[in-house]
Amino acid sequence: MSLLRLLGAGLGGYLLGTVPSSDVAARVATDGRLDLREVGSGNPGAMNALKTLGRGYGIAVAAADVAKGAVACAAGRRIAGANGAHLAGVAAVAGHCYPVWSGFRGGGKGVATSAGQCLATFPAYAPIDATIGVLAAAYMPPRHRALTATVVAASAWVVGGALWWRKRLPNGWGPEPTLALPLANVVTTTVILSRFAAALRARRDDDLGDDW
Repeated sequence: MSLLRLLGAGLGGYLLGTVPSSDVAARVATDGRLDLREVGSGNPGAMNALKTLGRGYGIAVAAADVAKGAVACAAGRRIAGANGAHLAGVAAVAGHCYPVWSGFRGGGKGVATSAGQCLATFPAYAPIDATIGVLAAAYMPPRHRALTATVVAASAWVVGGALWWRKRLPNGWGPEPTLALPLANVVTTTVILSRFAAALRARRDDDLGDDW
């Protein structure tokens, strides 16, 4: 039964992650005339939505993507406890990056969805994560800024998870830190960086330089 619950948490998280928030925003804003994959950076994410559709839509997409990660973790925790929360968070990011509905292609980078995962499973670290991300983005050179900032912030997130687990530090409303916390952070980071690697192979410099 516990295995079935974990599978349910993972499947639910993945399906929630596939909800195409940027596609919905583009349809509403342009009556279906525009596909974010074909304009701007080509990334169906909040930054490209902001630049292409306007600030309001960009903020809405970012909020929706963060919510997907947070809600997935909350549902996973309710279904299968702390491990379910971590599994659902990872699965939500994977669903956002590799949605089944488009043949596991054409998803976003997953950074905002992972922020929702952090808020739900590692809230004690969330302010630190946000600060590191903002500072890294602000002081990195323009070329590949998003990639470099993501690597820095994600590495710190993994190290933070290991520290909280080893020291058994308080974690706010999140589950008690266990080995599952840094492991989930590692897997999520791997999924996100795989999307950046795909953009690098495709030589989408705009997508790598300033878009999440």
